[in-house]
Amino acid sequence: MNMSDHRALLGLRPEDLDGVTIEELSEYLDRERTPPDPRIEASAGCQRALDALQRIGELSPLLLDADAAAEPPAQDSWVQGVLAGIALDVHAGRRIPIAVDSPAADAGITEGALRGLIRRAERAAPGTLIGKCTFVGDITEPTAPVRVTIELSVPYGAAIHAAADAVRQEIRSLVTTHTTVALTDVDIIVRDVQPVNPQTVENT
Repeated sequence: MNMSDHRALLGLRPEDLDGVTIEELSEYLDRERTPPDPRIEASAGCQRALDALQRIGELSPLLLDADAAAEPPAQDSWVQGVLAGIALDVHAGRRIPIAVDSPAADAGITEGALRGLIRRAERAAPGTLIGKCTFVGDITEPTAPVRVTIELSVPYGAAIHAAADAVRQEIRSLVTTHTTVALTDVDIIVRDVQPVNPQTVENT
């Protein structure tokens, strides 16, 4: 599966990206975002999509090749799972209020933006990838308890418990620092271990 196939799996539509196509975003990223495009830079959906495309581009080609060549082919490969989760980041979803001191202020973020924020936590454990992210609880109510559940893919050879703990702590830090969501728990389901290209193992 080549990179254009992975981009297609994001399932993003122009209306999700303020009229910009995924192909335009891909070309923009390839140009290293120069010259700056005001349409793209001002669009929250485009910014999250660019982050998704960059994340896909950072995936090791060896892992992608191993996933595509798996026998028998997986029903839902770990790459497809991650892409499906990333695509949700771009969709705005529900509005989540942010409590502020001024009663006249009306602050908030979208559900998609919160998922995008949570996805940053994978950087706390290099090589991990966050796929599906769900919320249990009424995130539209400022004081309602919310439980976050994510599916995590870890690289071959990683200490799974340590990686999951690092991601969990980072999610707590990001959510409490940037939102007023009443986060109670972070559940992590380690969905799978990223495959290793057999040729790489043989050559080590």
